[in-house]
Amino acid sequence: MRKRWIQYCRRCVMPETKPDLYIDEEGVCNACRSFERRATVDWDKRKKELLDILERYRSRGSNYDCIVPVSGGKDSHYQVIRMLELGANPLCVTATTDMLSPIGRRNIENIKRLGVDYIEVTTNPTIRRQMNRIALEEVGDISWPEHVTIFTIPVRIAVQMKIPLIIWGENPQNEYGGPASAAQNTVLTRRWLEEFGGLLGLRVSDLVGKYGIEAKHLIQYTYPSDEELAAVGVTGIFLGYYLPWDGYQNALIAQAYGFETYHKTVEGSLVNYENLDNIQTGIHDYFKFLKYGFGRATDLACLHIRRGRLSRNDAIKLVKMHDGKFPWIYLGVPIEDVLKDIDMTIEEFMSICDRFTNKKLFLCDSRGNLVKDRYGNLTKINYDNME
Repeated sequence: MRKRWIQYCRRCVMPETKPDLYIDEEGVCNACRSFERRATVDWDKRKKELLDILERYRSRGSNYDCIVPVSGGKDSHYQVIRMLELGANPLCVTATTDMLSPIGRRNIENIKRLGVDYIEVTTNPTIRRQMNRIALEEVGDISWPEHVTIFTIPVRIAVQMKIPLIIWGENPQNEYGGPASAAQNTVLTRRWLEEFGGLLGLRVSDLVGKYGIEAKHLIQYTYPSDEELAAVGVTGIFLGYYLPWDGYQNALIAQAYGFETYHKTVEGSLVNYENLDNIQTGIHDYFKFLKYGFGRATDLACLHIRRGRLSRNDAIKLVKMHDGKFPWIYLGVPIEDVLKDIDMTIEEFMSICDRFTNKKLFLCDSRGNLVKDRYGNLTKINYDNME
């Protein structure tokens, strides 16, 4: 069996294989370095900047003060709660979730009960299922259509309703590691979407002509033109730049306002309070593991290590226990039911998995075939190097 070497951050447990991650000469990743710098942030000054922005864009009753894109999760609950506390009148906008779970629907309804106006834009479900399949086959991301509309639909609504300010959550390049210029960016621009929005090189226009998809089916997946954005003056800011951002804190606050958590640890995760809305998420996270050798458990472990809630040794044990398991079930739904929705067999799915698996990161036999256990799980190379 062939073995290779993966370097891990000495402070958290993130591997060097994560796109845009940089591990410095001291063995510390840029996400940990970014978190270090938060200790020197003047949060009172940042909050005043936020208040000044809200005052500048306040509509005085003639329109909404801002748009808050929401999925129903802990973070979107937190965004809405904070905006209401700061006296803003937000319009909450949801882009269709691929396979919305029952708990996801209940949490969306709970956001409405916070006391806001709300719009949910549902794309053509027949076309959506075709797009899910295409994206899984071509870029290894079943959630690609959802990730596109998360960023396009709120911006389209902003243009159409002439609401210039959009309140996003945390900049993932800041929280999870990425180029310094992107991590420090406080405004979500069209360029940011194209570079860091998870498009994976697949353009919306590339879908035309596949599985009967026509340009008319892709309206909601298309970002407004620069001229349309300029006419309204649309800008988007990351709330996590102005207020201290912590997913666990957000979950605690959201629960106090009625947010519902799962009854046990979510499959492939370490917690019960996030990724509760989309039943396809198990497949999405598994492909990240196949491509880069880490999954959602690693992400969460790193966040908690940086905040002093989890030791690195305990994190290593938990990651090995939960990360990268074949997604036979997610939120209680068998994978066969998820694949049936996109007209795919389990055999076809496994073939796609093998095609997107980075064999440099997993044990293979002498013929170069991936070594799997009886549950279909792979074995990462030099896992012990985490320690």
